[in-house]
Amino acid sequence: MAALIWLVVGVLLIAAEVLSGDFVLVMLGVAGLAGAGAEALFGVPLVSVAVFAAASLALTTLARPVLRRRLGGAHVRDNVAALVGERAVVVARVDEHGGRVKLRGQEWSARSLDATQVLEPGTPVTVMEIAGATAVVWADQ
Repeated sequence: MAALIWLVVGVLLIAAEVLSGDFVLVMLGVAGLAGAGAEALFGVPLVSVAVFAAASLALTTLARPVLRRRLGGAHVRDNVAALVGERAVVVARVDEHGGRVKLRGQEWSARSLDATQVLEPGTPVTVMEIAGATAVVWADQ
């Protein structure tokens, strides 16, 4: 009977992993299945608890980080964040109030990061941030 309880708990934890996606519950669920196996083989509750504890510890400290690296994938920046740090060229005078730059082949509205900077056409700039649909730029020196 105890092996069945371990089995049910293990399966429920693995199923609950679908909701969390953090690979903790699945590790505990697999450890629960190991506890069920130990209970079925030995019939000693203390042994099954020890197997569960050891498997939980081993899986969460050793297997979980490996799985997270392999299945996590690379972080992909969104379109706006990907523009920060890009180089652009001023096409219409840019100051603290506005202007235009050519960024990745497209014209963007722009303003200077520094209120004292006035950037003339042809000046290379770096995008410091995107504020709405406006590139906030800094002159390259």
